[in-house]
Amino acid sequence: MADASVLVVEDEASFAEALTLGLGREGFAVTVSSDGADALRRFEEIQPDIVLLDVMLPTLSGIDVCRQIRTTSNVPIIMVSAKGEELDMVVGLEVGADDYIMKPYRLRELVARMRAVMRRYDAAPTSAGPSEDAPEIIEPITIGDVTIDADRHEVVVRDEEVSLPLKEFDLLSMLMRNAGRVMTRDMLIEQVWGADYFGDTKTLDVHIKRLRDKVESDPKNPTRILTVRGVGYKYDDTIRSTD
Repeated sequence: MADASVLVVEDEASFAEALTLGLGREGFAVTVSSDGADALRRFEEIQPDIVLLDVMLPTLSGIDVCRQIRTTSNVPIIMVSAKGEELDMVVGLEVGADDYIMKPYRLRELVARMRAVMRRYDAAPTSAGPSEDAPEIIEPITIGDVTIDADRHEVVVRDEEVSLPLKEFDLLSMLMRNAGRVMTRDMLIEQVWGADYFGDTKTLDVHIKRLRDKVESDPKNPTRILTVRGVGYKYDDTIRSTD
């Protein structure tokens, strides 16, 4: 992974300088931007392999930068914040960030997370066109009034199509394909985020909450995505009609 390019979006000069030196020693080609609007221009210019994106920025927030990048690119994005507020993490993941790290952090941990999300990005299937080995067609799954179609990347809830970010879609797919079976937290994280994921399980909880907001009639009293205390989650396979 030598010479991978990273766009560091950081308005604190001391952090930016330290990252330029540290990431440079790790084999990254570093470009630094100090505000949100400039970050979008730099992103288009250099097309980096990964983006390290601070939440609090001048002119345009890191959340808005992430949201705009996601309209055109699936490049790995790691959000960075010193605030430590759950809301930042929830919003960052919701708009498409791949991971989230809090300041202060150790360079070794940051680099490990960067390499992990880049490996997952490189290993992800692309839609570049037909190949000689056509992928197996995955039949849509319907449980009650929720249908997920992996081939079309569509989810229909109570006769209305619902848009899900990639990780939420993958998580719902995993739960519904194993409906009735308890999925441990480790199993879900490994299948959706990869065995080399370095984040904590809070990310899984955030995605479960967002899914419940979209598929449950009453998210505060879920009847579909159930918590199995001390173990993980399961999707109830006994639902046959609208709540």
